[in-house]
Amino acid sequence: MADLLLPTNTIVHPDKDRFLHEENPFEAMMARFDRAAELLDLEPGLYKVLRNPEKTVIVSIPVMMDSGEVEVFTGIRCIYNTSRGPAKGGIRFDKNVTLDEVKALAAWMTWKCAVVNIPFGGSKGGVICDPLTMSIGELERVTRRYTAGIIATLGPDSDVPAPDVNTNERVMAWLMDTYSMHVGHTVNAVTTGKPIAMGGSLGRREATGRGCMIATREALAHLGLPMKGRTVVVQGFGNVGSIAAELLHAEGCKVIAVSDRTGGWYSKKGIDVTKAIAHVRDHQTLEGFDGGETISNEKILELECDVLLPAALENVITTKNAARIKAKIVCEGANGPTSAGADAILDEKGVFVIPDILANAGGVTVSYFEWVQNRSGYYWSEQMVNERLTEIMVNSFAEVLKLSKLHKVNMRTASYMLAISRVAMVHKLRGIYA
Repeated sequence: MADLLLPTNTIVHPDKDRFLHEENPFEAMMARFDRAAELLDLEPGLYKVLRNPEKTVIVSIPVMMDSGEVEVFTGIRCIYNTSRGPAKGGIRFDKNVTLDEVKALAAWMTWKCAVVNIPFGGSKGGVICDPLTMSIGELERVTRRYTAGIIATLGPDSDVPAPDVNTNERVMAWLMDTYSMHVGHTVNAVTTGKPIAMGGSLGRREATGRGCMIATREALAHLGLPMKGRTVVVQGFGNVGSIAAELLHAEGCKVIAVSDRTGGWYSKKGIDVTKAIAHVRDHQTLEGFDGGETISNEKILELECDVLLPAALENVITTKNAARIKAKIVCEGANGPTSAGADAILDEKGVFVIPDILANAGGVTVSYFEWVQNRSGYYWSEQMVNERLTEIMVNSFAEVLKLSKLHKVNMRTASYMLAISRVAMVHKLRGIYA
C-alpha cells in the first residue's frame, strides 16, 4: 500500500493505556486505527484529520407521550467523514446510546464503505430511549422530531441514514416522509432500508446476513474447509443473525446454537433454524423455544465450533473471555463485537477473524444499491442485487486477504489499512480547503 501514500516519519502511539478502557467503543476503534496508521506511515496531518469526526450534532427531542406528559429525549448524529461521498450510517434507538458509541460506529461506517469501495463516507445516529416501553405513536413522534432536529445534515448528497438497533423499515418511512415534507417534494434517496413500496431495494433485508455467509464461505475456502458439515454458533438472532444462520444452513453448515437477549439454545445434532425463525416471528424473541437445551449468552460464545458469528451488540468478546473462544473462525456480524484487547489473544490462539468492517458490509453495500436505484429511478431484480453483492464481497475479501499476507498482519489490520489508505488518498487528492 506504500504507493497510495507518501511515506513520512513513522508516528509512535503509546500503548500503555490502550486497553484500559476496552469497553469504550471509540477507544477500541482508535486502537485499530492507530495500528494501521503506523504500518502505513500515515503522515501526521492526515492522521489528525482521520481520527476526528467532521461534525457531531446533539439535539433535544421533546415528545408528547400517550399519557399526556412531555418527555425530552436526546438525539445524536455524527458525520465522521465525507471525503469519498455522502455520509452513510444507521440510526439506533436504545437506552444505552452514548456519544462515544455513535462516534465509533460512524468511524466504522467510514472504513466499512472504503473496504468494499463504495462511494460513501460514514455517519451514525442514535436516540437515547427505551423503545421496548414505547407505543408506535410515541416512536413515530420521536422519529419525526429527531429527523427535524438533524435535518440540516440529512440529504441524498450529504447524509443518508438507515435502520439499526431497534429501528426498521417503518422508522425509515417516517424519516423519509418528514424530510420530504420539509423540502416540499418526495425524496426517497434520503434514506435506505425503506419498505419496497417506497423505493426500498429487493434483497436489502437479507443483505447483512448474506454478506456474513459469503465472507464465511470465503474464509472456509481459504482455510481449506468445506462448507458441508461445518458447525456454526450464532450469538444474536435478530435480522442479521437469523438470516446468516438460515443461509449458512442452506449451504450445508450445521447451526448448533443460537441466542438472543432472552438466552441461548444448544443442540449438538443441530438447531432447526426454520423453526427458530418461525418462533421469533410469532413471539418476537427466542424465549420459550424448545429446539435445544438452554445455554447462557456468555457460554454460547465459548462452545467448540468451526464458525462463531456474534451478531448482537459490541464488546461480547473481550480480554475476559477471549482465551476461552474455541471457534476456528469468528465472523463479526455485529459492529465491534470484539474488543481491541481481545484481538491479540485470538491471534495467539490462531482464530481467523473476519472483521466487522468486512464481514457485515453486505448491508451498506445493498444500501448503496438502493440509493443508486432511487437516484436513477430504475429498479433491479433480487437476483441482480444478490449477484452484485456477491461480486463485491468476494473481491473485497480477496483484497483484504492479499494485504494480510503481504504485510503479515491479521485480517482486521489489513482491512483498516485498505480502508484508511483509500480515504487518505482522496484527502491528499482533494487537499485542505483554507
